[in-house]
Amino acid sequence: MNHPRVKNSTRTLPRAKAPGQGAANAAASASSLVKKRSASQSARMLVKNAWRTAATSDHHELYELAVQTPKDEAKFIDKVFKSINNRLPATFREDFCGTHILSSTWVVQRASNHAYGVDLDASVLAWGAARRKQQLSHGAHKRLHIEQGNVLSHKGQLVDVVAAFNFSYYIFKKRAQLLRYFKFVRTRLKTDGVFFLDCYGGYESFSEQSEELNLDGFTYIWDTAKYNPISGEVLNHIHFKFPDGTQIRKAFTYDWRLWTIAELQELLADAGFTSSTVYWEGTDHATGSGNGIFCKATQGEACAGWIAYIAAEK
Repeated sequence: MNHPRVKNSTRTLPRAKAPGQGAANAAASASSLVKKRSASQSARMLVKNAWRTAATSDHHELYELAVQTPKDEAKFIDKVFKSINNRLPATFREDFCGTHILSSTWVVQRASNHAYGVDLDASVLAWGAARRKQQLSHGAHKRLHIEQGNVLSHKGQLVDVVAAFNFSYYIFKKRAQLLRYFKFVRTRLKTDGVFFLDCYGGYESFSEQSEELNLDGFTYIWDTAKYNPISGEVLNHIHFKFPDGTQIRKAFTYDWRLWTIAELQELLADAGFTSSTVYWEGTDHATGSGNGIFCKATQGEACAGWIAYIAAEK
């Protein structure tokens, strides 16, 4: 499925992507949260026009506008991979790819790059395919390979990088399920390959509340509808509302387990990865928001909301 996630506003907002793989399937994709934006990004994205309504808006387009930063993520992958292997990656697999905007960004980044996207949801893949065909040059489009498949079993090509972003893998609620996925990812990497994933947390991640972020022509709403502290399960929704008062309720729904970084690193080690490194977002001290810069860390801030990346070496 596609996975909604917000780029940012404040540290209390998580991030998300729009749904793609069906949540009913254990191998399905999930959707993600709200990816945080820096203060400067947020300022540029304030509602400037009242030209959108629920009737004239597409929820996948809203998702991409509200929650994705594919150029930043592609650059981050390049930087970390090169720091590990002293070379740039060329082949990239995006699990739970949804509208596959990150994969399309990857093939544009360098003429030598190839991207492979995998998702169960045929409808969101079709939406993304139509959009990318309009946006990409013929040469770039030929290097974009998108297939409907299960991330637990779809083999495809061996690649330099596998990414599971927007917390999509949170769909796997049981340890055995997530371990199985991590083990399979490792088999799809080349010898010096790296697996990238993101995660979120903070004490407000457990609070049943909704938060709003005003964007250009619409408002993005992240709704933590339910959290079970015993199982760690969380139910999230993304809603959109518009200046004319209309809304798209439950545009995306995410039924997840909220995994901790410690749990994820233990699972990655059990899956056979030789090491995993956490990249923690820095703080803009003028605003208290995330600054969009992720650095290696072994100690994080116990703040209301945070996001982080993990890079696991095969």
